[in-house]
Amino acid sequence: MKQEKEATTEQQILDAAKDVFQSKGMEGARMQEIADVAGINKAMLHYYYRSKQLLFEAVFKNAFSLLAPQLNIILNDDSSIEDKIRSFTFNYTTFMMKHPYLPNFIIQELNRNEDFVLKLKENTGFPNLEKFKAKVDAEINQGLINPIDAEQLFVNIIALNIFPFLGKPLVKAFTDKDEKTYKEFVERRKTEVADFIINSIKRT
Repeated sequence: MKQEKEATTEQQILDAAKDVFQSKGMEGARMQEIADVAGINKAMLHYYYRSKQLLFEAVFKNAFSLLAPQLNIILNDDSSIEDKIRSFTFNYTTFMMKHPYLPNFIIQELNRNEDFVLKLKENTGFPNLEKFKAKVDAEINQGLINPIDAEQLFVNIIALNIFPFLGKPLVKAFTDKDEKTYKEFVERRKTEVADFIINSIKRT
C-alpha cells in the first residue's frame, strides 16, 4: 500500500513538473510551483527529488522513453526500407498527435544542455543506426532503392515527420489553418510523407 502511494505521488510530481517545465522552461520553473501543481508541499517534493536539475532529468528521460520506441521501429526491425518508412511515419504522427508537447520539450533541453544527450546514450533503449544503415546498403545493392547515404535518409525521415509538430505555429500561419484544419493536414501526412520519401529513393 505504501509503495503504491509513493508511486502515485511520484507520478503526480512528474506530471506536474512536465507541465511547468513545458510552459516555463528549465530556467523559469520553480520547485515551489511544481509542488503546488502536484498538490504536495515543497519538503515532500525534495524527498523525491533533491534538486530541480534531477527532477528535470527525470521528466526528460520519461519523455524520451516515450519517443525512443518509435525511433527503434524504423531502425531495428527486419522489414523493408519502404515498410519501415510507412510504419514509422504513421506511428510517429499518431503518437505525436497524442503527445504534442514532446518535440519542443526535447529540443529545448538539447539546445540548453547538449551534453545531456550523452547521458541518454547510456540507456539501452537509445536508438542505434547500424542495423538501419546495413538494411539501406543491402537494398541499394539489390537494386531496390537509389544510392543514398543512410544517415541522410534517416535525418530526412525524422525531419519531415517532426517539423509540423516542432514548428506548428509557423505551419499554421503559412498554410492559413485553424486548429481543426491543421489536425486534418497532419493526419494526411501519415501517408503523404511516406509516399514522398519512398518515391524519391525507389528504383523505377
